[in-house]
Amino acid sequence: MKTELVYDWMSREPITVTPTTTLFEAGKILREYNIRRLPVVDGNGNLVGIVTSGDIRKASASDASSLNVWELNYLLAKLTVQGIMTPDPITIYITDTIARAARLMLENKVSGLPVVDPLEGSLLGIITESDIFRWVVQTWNRTETEEVELVGTK
Repeated sequence: MKTELVYDWMSREPITVTPTTTLFEAGKILREYNIRRLPVVDGNGNLVGIVTSGDIRKASASDASSLNVWELNYLLAKLTVQGIMTPDPITIYITDTIARAARLMLENKVSGLPVVDPLEGSLLGIITESDIFRWVVQTWNRTETEEVELVGTK
């Protein structure tokens, strides 16, 4: 089996936000597109961070707060992604293999990696555990089909 590259399995042109995007807006984007992470890019399209649905959940108001609902909403409306994002996230290149991506995710306990251009640092895509799982299933299906064909020819 040939070595599969991140480029062949990543999601291209991921939905992104800027550091000044509010938590409210980022949460709305995550829900609208049914995704769990947003790369954070600067004005030049360079990756500066990543924010996840978990980050936004952690930053949201707690029931233990002594502030009233209006005060909480006012404060939350002012919070931006920059305050809660993971800066300089672990990344991968389009020329890396799926195996390397999976290993990086396991070693670092993350479920997705931004894919960047090795020369410019600009964001090209994102690869997630779902993409890798899709690759595994497709590989298994191919192998099962080949085995059935071999058995049928005997």
